[in-house]
Amino acid sequence: MKIKITNSAKKPALKIVYGINSTNMSSEALELHSKLKGKIEIVPKLEAKNKKLLSLLYTPGVAEPCLEISKGRGLYDYTMKGNSVAVVSDGSAVLGLGNIGAEAAIPVMEGKAVLFRQFAGINAFPICIKTQDPDKIVEIVENIAPVFGGINIEDIAAPRCFDIEKRLQNLGIPVVHDDQHATAIVTLAALINASKVLGRSMDSMKVVVNGAGAAGSAIARFLLCFGDDKSRICRNVKDVIVCDSKGAIYRGREGLDPYKKELAELTNRGNFKGMLGNALEGADVFIGVSKGNILKKESVAGMAEDPIVFAMANPVPEIMPKDALEAGAKIVATGRSDYPNQVNNVLAFPGVFRGLLDSRAERITNDMKIAAAIALAGTLKRPKATEILPTVFDRNVVKNISKAIKDCA
Repeated sequence: MKIKITNSAKKPALKIVYGINSTNMSSEALELHSKLKGKIEIVPKLEAKNKKLLSLLYTPGVAEPCLEISKGRGLYDYTMKGNSVAVVSDGSAVLGLGNIGAEAAIPVMEGKAVLFRQFAGINAFPICIKTQDPDKIVEIVENIAPVFGGINIEDIAAPRCFDIEKRLQNLGIPVVHDDQHATAIVTLAALINASKVLGRSMDSMKVVVNGAGAAGSAIARFLLCFGDDKSRICRNVKDVIVCDSKGAIYRGREGLDPYKKELAELTNRGNFKGMLGNALEGADVFIGVSKGNILKKESVAGMAEDPIVFAMANPVPEIMPKDALEAGAKIVATGRSDYPNQVNNVLAFPGVFRGLLDSRAERITNDMKIAAAIALAGTLKRPKATEILPTVFDRNVVKNISKAIKDCA
C-alpha cells in the first residue's frame, strides 16, 4: 500500500492557486481543506483485477508470507513495514495553538504525512490518540509498532514528551520526537552556516535559548553535544543559557521539574540568575522557541557585535525581522516562510527517517543527529546573511541527510 495525496489520477485535479503572502490565508486554508476532505488517502500498489491476483494478494496466497513472518523471516521483505512511519500525537501541544485535543490535531498530522511522502517517498499515517496519559500512550505505541519501521512523536506537551520518548527507545525501531530532534538539527545547521557567513567559530559563542520546552531543551543539549554517544563531531558552543517564563534556568533554582534540573546541570556554566534581557547582554546568539513579541529591540542592541537572532515562535516571532535588524542583528531567521531564513523542521525529518528506514536502524543516535545537521548545512554551498539554509524543495536535502544517517548507522 502507499500513501497518496487526495487529488489522485482517478479524480479531477484541484486547480486552486494559493498565494503564500495572501491576506486571506485563513479562509483559503479552510476552503482547501474542505475541498480535499483530508490530505491523504490509501491506494493499492496492485489491484486485484482478476481471480489470479485476488488469490495472490489475499487468500489463499497471502498465507505464505504470513507463515514466513511467523518463523521470524521476511517481515521487511513481505510487508509495508520498511517504508512506513506512524505520526503519533495526543494533540496537547499543536503548533502555537496549544492543547487542542486529538481530533483537532488531525490536519497537522495529515500534513506531516503529505510531507513525508512528497519529500522522502515514505508512507506516513496520522495516529491521533484520545488520551494524554503517558502510560496509555506508551502502551498504544508499543502495540501498533509491528506495522511501522519508525515512530514520529509529534506535538505532545513537555515534560510528558520527554518521558514518552525515553520509554519507547527499546521498540527495535527508531522513535524520533520531531519537536526536539528535527528542530535541533535544523537550528544547528542554521547556526553552522550563520557562523560561516560571519567568519566566527562556534566554540566562541554565548547562546541564549528562550523557551525550555521540547524544542528549547533539545537545542540547548544539542549545541553542547550532550547525549548518549557524547559525540565529538562538532565543536561545542562556549555556553548556553536557557530561559523560561521565570528567567534563566540555573543550578539551585526552586521549583524546577526533573527535566529542567538536568538542564541546569548541563547549561549556564556561570550559573547566571536573571531575566531574558539581562541574559542577552553580550550574547552572540538568541534562539527563540517561545512566544511572540517578547524580545525587545533594546535587548538585541545590548548583545555582542553583529549578533545572530533566530526568532522561531510561530506564527508571531519573538521579534519581527525588521525590528531585529534595526537593533543591530546581522543575521535573522524565523520559523515563517514569508521571511528569509526559515528554520523549519521539514528540512530534517524526511531525510532523517529516509536514512533510518533504509539502514533499518533500531534507534536514532546523537552522532546521527549531528551528522544530519552538518549534511544539511553543507547542502548550501555558499551561504549568505539572507540565505543560511537550503530550500525544502532542494532535492539534495533529503539525499544528503539520509546518506549521513546511513553512514552513521
